[in-house]
Amino acid sequence: MSFAPVQYAERPSRVTGAVLWTRAGGARNGPVYPVLPDGCMDLLWTGGRLLVAGPDTRAYRPESHGAARYVGIRFYPGTAPAFLGVPAHELRDRRVDLADLWPSAEARRLTERMDAALDPAAVLESAALARADEAGPPDPLLTHVVTSLDAGRSIAFTAEEAGINARLLHRRSLAAFGYGPKTLARVLRLQRALALARGGMAYAETAAVAGFADQAHLARDVKELAGMPLSELLSPRPDPAR
Repeated sequence: MSFAPVQYAERPSRVTGAVLWTRAGGARNGPVYPVLPDGCMDLLWTGGRLLVAGPDTRAYRPESHGAARYVGIRFYPGTAPAFLGVPAHELRDRRVDLADLWPSAEARRLTERMDAALDPAAVLESAALARADEAGPPDPLLTHVVTSLDAGRSIAFTAEEAGINARLLHRRSLAAFGYGPKTLARVLRLQRALALARGGMAYAETAAVAGFADQAHLARDVKELAGMPLSELLSPRPDPAR
């Protein structure tokens, strides 16, 4: 039995700060690529199931499902908990059925609508928009934290600029991101390094620009967070489902 090549696509969602993505195809016995920590959380659908992918602290390797079809909304770091009504730390390193978080009847109705839809991505995005309106706009404090740490600023500077102490920053980070600001900073630094290296920058320069002490530090962090060497991560591959 043969399967179509993996087809992955994403675009900015109408939900503020989110990305709408789709994935289909793939060989049942083909390689399964890891999902890397990125500070985000996803609401995703795949044939009869709606799942929430919580914030990862390490690479997640999804099961191979052959030609399974996926549709997902990826939320900007810190924005999913208000949408889901659940603190992020309760979902850290987990994949959870939406029915475990929302009223089961509501989750079931949305699943049934998506299963029957010709365009499940449109159904998911419309449902997410309605829910996001109820949750309200993103918390500017959380946006500041992500922006500051992603720029390589220290945790102490980030907290001081936000007008809060380090203890409150840690508590707010657990609820919003699923882990403390130190872990969030490492995850964001990893993503910066991958973007630079994929753009063709040499590893030593990537380490310096992304904020690592040296290339060895970059290699250690990549291996710890991604579970494989940087050279293997940079090999051509489709984007995986979460």
